[in-house]
Amino acid sequence: MTSAGHEPSETRWPRLESGDHVALVSPASFPDARDVEDLTRLLGGWGLRVKVGEHVLDRHGYMAGRDTDRVADLNAAFADPEVRAVVTTRGGAGAYRIVDGVDFEAIRADPKPLVGFSDITYLHLAIWGRCRVPGVHGCLVGPHAIATVRQVLTGVEPVTYRRNPRLLSVAAEVPGRARGRLLGGWLGATAGMVGAGLPDLAGAILLVEAERTVGLGVIDRQLTQLIRAGALAGLQGVVLGRFPGFADYSDRGWNLVDVLRDRLVPLGVPVLGGLEFGHGPDPHAVALGTMADLDTGSGSGTLTVSPPAR
Repeated sequence: MTSAGHEPSETRWPRLESGDHVALVSPASFPDARDVEDLTRLLGGWGLRVKVGEHVLDRHGYMAGRDTDRVADLNAAFADPEVRAVVTTRGGAGAYRIVDGVDFEAIRADPKPLVGFSDITYLHLAIWGRCRVPGVHGCLVGPHAIATVRQVLTGVEPVTYRRNPRLLSVAAEVPGRARGRLLGGWLGATAGMVGAGLPDLAGAILLVEAERTVGLGVIDRQLTQLIRAGALAGLQGVVLGRFPGFADYSDRGWNLVDVLRDRLVPLGVPVLGGLEFGHGPDPHAVALGTMADLDTGSGSGTLTVSPPAR
C-alpha cells in the first residue's frame, strides 16, 4: 500500500438536521424554474427550510446572470448564519469566472458544505485549497443521487463505494491499495485550475470523471497538462468515475481506456475504475476533501471515504 505523508486536517461541518436552512444558488448556468421548484420541494421533504438566491433564475448568455450577481448569491449563502448547506441548482459553465470573488473568510468562519459537480468542481477545488473545507461532488436528480447526497450531508460514518464492473473505466485499473485525501472531480475543471489555484495534490487520491463533448484528445490534453505542470507528483492513487459517450468511441485505433492507461500507468500508483461518480443519469455523490481508502483487490473494488460531517 502507498501511504500519504503529513496531511493538513479538514474543517468538518455540522451534519445537516431537520429544521436547518439550506440555500439554493446558481454559480454557473441557469436552471429551469421547475427545477428550482423540484429542489425546494425535495429539500422541504427532508424537513429543511430553503432559501432561494436572488439571482438563481437570472440569465446572461449561458450563465445564471452576471458574474457579480452569481458570486453575490454564493457569498450571501456562505455568510448567512442560518444556512447550514449550499446547494447548487446545476453546473454548466461560469463557476470558473467567479472563483476569485468567493468570500473565503466567510467560509472559514462558518464552514458549510457546497453541493454540486461538473463546473462546480472549480469552486470545490478553490474552497479546499483556501479553506480546507470539504464539499460534496453530486446532485439531487435521481434516486441514487438524492440518497447519496443525503447520506453525505447527514451521516457521520464512513461511506464505502463499490466498482461497477460494467463501466468502461474498469479496464484502465492498476492493482493496489492507497490512502489519501480524495480531491478532484470533473477533469476539465481540475486541469483548468492549473496555474490558477489548483491545490497541492501530493498525498491525495485524485477523482477523475468526464463526459465526451469532442474527442479523446481532450482527455489526453487535460491529463497531460496536469502531468506537465507537476500537479500529479506525489499522488497516492486515482479513482475513475463515469465517462459517458466514450463507450463506443475510438479514434484511429485508440479508445478511452488506451488514453487513460497511457497517461496514468506511468504514475506508478493504484487506479480504481468503475465508480458511479460524475456525468450521466443518477450519479452517486461523494465527499471531497476527506481521507479515503482505495482497494482494487477487495473483491468488488472499493473506495471508503471518511465523513465530512460531525
